[in-house]
Amino acid sequence: MTDDVSAAPDAATPNAGEICIDASQLRPGVHVRLPVPWMDHQFMFNSFVIADEEQARLIAAMKLPQLFCDPARCKVAPLPQRAADAPAGREGEAEKAQLAALTAARMAEKRERARVMSELRGRLDKAQEHYISSAREVGGAIRSFSVNPRAAVERVAKVSENTTTALLADPDSAIVLIAEKAHDDGHAAHSLSVMTLALLLGKQAKLPEQALRALGIGALLHDIGKLAIRSSILRSSERNRHEEVIYQSHCRAGHAEALRAGNLSPPLLDAILHHHERFDGGGFPDRLSGSAIPLSARLVAIANRFDNLVNPPDTRRAMSPSEALSTLWTREQKAFDATLLQLFVRAMGIYPPGSIVQLSDGRIGAVVGSAPAGQPLSPKVMIYAPEVPRRQSIIIDLASEGVVKIDRPLRLQERPAEELDYLLPRRKINWSYMAEQK
Repeated sequence: MTDDVSAAPDAATPNAGEICIDASQLRPGVHVRLPVPWMDHQFMFNSFVIADEEQARLIAAMKLPQLFCDPARCKVAPLPQRAADAPAGREGEAEKAQLAALTAARMAEKRERARVMSELRGRLDKAQEHYISSAREVGGAIRSFSVNPRAAVERVAKVSENTTTALLADPDSAIVLIAEKAHDDGHAAHSLSVMTLALLLGKQAKLPEQALRALGIGALLHDIGKLAIRSSILRSSERNRHEEVIYQSHCRAGHAEALRAGNLSPPLLDAILHHHERFDGGGFPDRLSGSAIPLSARLVAIANRFDNLVNPPDTRRAMSPSEALSTLWTREQKAFDATLLQLFVRAMGIYPPGSIVQLSDGRIGAVVGSAPAGQPLSPKVMIYAPEVPRRQSIIIDLASEGVVKIDRPLRLQERPAEELDYLLPRRKINWSYMAEQK
């Protein structure tokens, strides 16, 4: 998808509900919209409520012929219009110089924000390239597994060892890509997401490198047994008893397929066979419980469930990462190893990248960067501001803002399409199609 380039509003045309005002009517509490392109002024937004006298003076110094005001958003009414001030004297000239210096500082800060955003976009683009090439390789390996399982495992192992290193070097971007993979049911893309999430959790659990390599391969192959099952059964959320038996057979079928490759480690095979076991004994195929479930399977189970919540077959039920994390922690905790689940929450953050949130000042945004260790509720958030071109979109670091905080996470289904397209533009990429290309 190409990025939009928001044009400046028509200087002669107010939006619905707006009135025209001039600089003499400005004061703190008055809403104002600046009819100029976003990069041509020093303020964070084109449309905002004036916070203090300094902002009012800075706007006046722009000498715009007219401004727009939405009275419904004003905390106080605009001042009565008055005649233009007389030419400035020495004191006015000093104030002009002060405002010019302040404007220059604000513009420099704005350019720095744009640079940070550009850097983030670059990291996401790089991670996406790795993600797509890895999904393509995994897709090819899975399709060829029945013909030459040993060669397929070698291909998968290479993905686990090499490409995952790039994804885990930038876990925030990896998690955003998983969140933006909505509307996709591709086997390879799901396997890659589960591998990435399982390895993030495995690193948090301080698994040794050899164990991480086995975990990565097991996660990539965890659903290999689904290849022989009809997609209508796999995608159904209301399987009958016969269909459920067929669905549950994929664990043993996948284990049997993996055994054919030879020389696969027990933890790898355990992840394939037991990733649907539940800590409370309610899973399948063997209804194992507690520590009887192999560690690799417990790790993959959490990663698998998280990705299925974020990217379910029925896209109407898709959750944001924060919703999925909350569901695991509050509703499904008994199904998983509590210690590992706690580590998973720590690895992902309370508001994982890709989550849509509402801030305490009412603005809507997408989490794009993890919160620092000591401030788990203060991640980096990209703000929905349609007047700002997407490639220059605004990022707020809540850890340094101090006043603004996250008010609540939002459900994807409750947000308009244009908002999601702005905040999560990659969600419309057909990952399955791209993964299947040769």
